[in-house]
Amino acid sequence: MNTAKEKLIDLIKQMPESEIVKVLDFAEYLMKKQEKQLVQDLSKASETSTDFWDNETDDEVWNHV
Repeated sequence: MNTAKEKLIDLIKQMPESEIVKVLDFAEYLMKKQEKQLVQDLSKASETSTDFWDNETDDEVWNHV
């Protein structure tokens, strides 16, 4: 059984160059979308960590270390 990647490669081999450019553009769009989501997820995780440590009790303790 062919994997999705192999099927895509087989289809691309049959396409004219002008259509392959469109496939490439779409693949690049999907990669950028994935990267953007990763950055958003990391940013959100960072904010959550900051919120956890940003409180008066920890400030009081760490200011006197």
